[in-house]
Amino acid sequence: MRMLDRKLTRDFARLWAQIIAVALVMACGVATIVIAIGAYRSLDESRSAFYERYRFADVFAGATRAPDYLKDRILGIDGVARADLRIVRPVVLDMETMSEPATGTVISIPDFGQPSVNRLYVRTGRLPAPDRDGEVAVNESFAKAHRMAPGSRFRAIMDGHKRLLTVTGIVLSPEYVYAIGPGDMVPDPRRFGVLYMSKKEISGLFDMDGAFNDVALQLLRGASSATVVDALDVILKPYGGQGAYLRDRQVSHTFLDNELIQLRAMASVIPPVFLFVAAFLVNMILSRLIALEREQIGLLKAVGYGNAAIVWHYAKLTIVIAVLGVAIGAAAGNWAGRGLTRLYAEFYSFPVLVFAESIDLYVISAAIAVAAALAGAARAIAGAVVLPAAVAMQAPAPVRYRSVFGIGQTITRHFSQMTVMAFRQIIRRPLRALLTTVGASFSVALLVTALFSFDSINFMIDAVFFQVERQDATLSFDRNRGPAALQSVAALPGVMRAEPFRAEQAILTNGHREKRLPITGLPDGTDLARIVDLGLHPLDPPASGLMISDRVARYLGVGMGDRIWVDLVDRDHKRVDVTVTGIVESYVGLVAYMRLDELDHLAGDGARLTGVRISVDRTRLDALYRKLKAIPAIGAVALQGVSRDNFRKTIAENITIMTTVYTILAVIITFGLIYNSARIQLSERARELASLRVLGFTRAEVSSVLLIELAVIIAFAQPLGWLFGWLFSWSVVEGFDSDLFRIPFVINLSTFAVASLVVIIAAALSALIVRRRVDRLDLVRVLKTRE
Repeated sequence: MRMLDRKLTRDFARLWAQIIAVALVMACGVATIVIAIGAYRSLDESRSAFYERYRFADVFAGATRAPDYLKDRILGIDGVARADLRIVRPVVLDMETMSEPATGTVISIPDFGQPSVNRLYVRTGRLPAPDRDGEVAVNESFAKAHRMAPGSRFRAIMDGHKRLLTVTGIVLSPEYVYAIGPGDMVPDPRRFGVLYMSKKEISGLFDMDGAFNDVALQLLRGASSATVVDALDVILKPYGGQGAYLRDRQVSHTFLDNELIQLRAMASVIPPVFLFVAAFLVNMILSRLIALEREQIGLLKAVGYGNAAIVWHYAKLTIVIAVLGVAIGAAAGNWAGRGLTRLYAEFYSFPVLVFAESIDLYVISAAIAVAAALAGAARAIAGAVVLPAAVAMQAPAPVRYRSVFGIGQTITRHFSQMTVMAFRQIIRRPLRALLTTVGASFSVALLVTALFSFDSINFMIDAVFFQVERQDATLSFDRNRGPAALQSVAALPGVMRAEPFRAEQAILTNGHREKRLPITGLPDGTDLARIVDLGLHPLDPPASGLMISDRVARYLGVGMGDRIWVDLVDRDHKRVDVTVTGIVESYVGLVAYMRLDELDHLAGDGARLTGVRISVDRTRLDALYRKLKAIPAIGAVALQGVSRDNFRKTIAENITIMTTVYTILAVIITFGLIYNSARIQLSERARELASLRVLGFTRAEVSSVLLIELAVIIAFAQPLGWLFGWLFSWSVVEGFDSDLFRIPFVINLSTFAVASLVVIIAAALSALIVRRRVDRLDLVRVLKTRE
């Protein structure tokens, strides 16, 4: 072993505790890169492969009832590669394993073979046969939730008739990777299923022989999607066409897309925090090491070692630290990434979903980590290079102290000697103190970013489920019904209050901007489904005109008093202009409200109801559920209470996992930063502290010189961390903002307090470890050491 390599081994053995502390911080950066990019690739590659192999549609459209012979015209649209004309209907499911009714969507598939678009991956069993009654294939998540297998049976209400269905196969579809039911904010596979039946049978059940009500198209590469959408709208308009839309508005695809955006943001924001702190720590350690070895460097140069050999020697020490961090981070990232992928598998249905372990991921993260460490070491190593041998072999010039802005005497008068010594060290090395403060503030920021989720989600649950959607259940009819339906629902067992609503699909247009969404008609004085303002105060539906959410207003570029065009999709695209008379905040979906009688007047078909919201006596739920399962007119049942509990449980689990991970990361940053800072301070000031002990100061007084300096740094890191945490949290909220839902930006003061408390405790523990070393200083050995 060469001489410099033996020196490297001795340095590593001497500095092992500090090196491991730095390597752990670096490992966090590497792990977050591996987790975020690995999970991103897993989801993205699984999605791309599933979409491509099973021909996920590019364009979707609905119609009331269109003849099958339109298929040739649709296929003739320039740019259309494949078309699948389907029958899609909502159904109510009666599952023996649960008392409450479930909802589902039944979709037709060709009598023989696979659909040309949105093909099905058959996990087990087979697709239903056209000549056997009641056969269905079901999506895998629903089958798992009810422990179904080929041959299992259950009942469903289809077009007013309860039918016994037999499961022939368990399938997955690219159209329902994220299968979410009506009224839910997270998937509930127990209460929502997707059923696939042969076209022949479903046509008979819903009186749709020779007709379809849904289209899915796949486009040729390079085709103009806008042109296809326009052409499809023209073809379907006479048949109740509801407006074609692209894949980016498909619910499952949108949720998956949002998740990928979040992972990409995580990979670009969090790892740099750890790599910055690690680079700073490497700089501190090497700077101090080179300062201590000044004389040795001079001797090495004097005996013939060149600058390249010295640079490579210290670069190797840096690379060893980085490699140690990469090894720990890669192992931890792989383990956590696998766990994250298993978590995704509970929400997203792919034929195969495995954590991406491509070698380039680890090579890239290792290269980034080594580059960050070398960047941190560069300045310190450069200092060794420019040091002439003759100068290096002399003792460094003593530090000159002077008064800063004449405040020295003021400080001396008001603080103890130990405190003054601590302040002097901060003023003497302001850049180091500033960077240490910034590093510690990142710990606070990470915790604020993790903990604010509890505040926002709790506010969101209160706003959505207790201030806006206050009903126990929402009953949607299979088609619009007359006002008498309200009395029928109110007479159901256990129903204490019933309020009607009407929903009309519409396209709102302002100039070249347009947005498709349902307009909800509500009666005055509605209490179960309320409209609320920013302060969550209830509002009545507007006396006239249209009330829209602020996101819709931004899309359309309109304000109060502006007039917009409303195209009623299901009313033969009746087009009227309406005044915007209200703008409200909404956390779920895009919303537009009118007074119920105003919407009736706008639609022009008299008083009609789409459904009824009800509050229920919970002691009579079983009787109500039994009755609902037997009512043919019920098209879907959304249970808000069950949805709320499911949402809260799912989000709580996810946030708990995220908070635990962020807390561990924050503690590692704090410990690594404070421990190394204190050790460097101790190595620089050991002689000074030992002298104080010899002069008669107690161990506590001597330790306080270091601890006060660290306390000042941690104190200044708190407000800075709160600011960074506020900015990180705001970026998270902005990242989640979508047409599906938005997270309110709420951070309680207790969140800042908890984040600071965790960091202060971690800092105190790491500082106390160093204090033990101060207490055990070998005074004789230290005082013999030349400054």
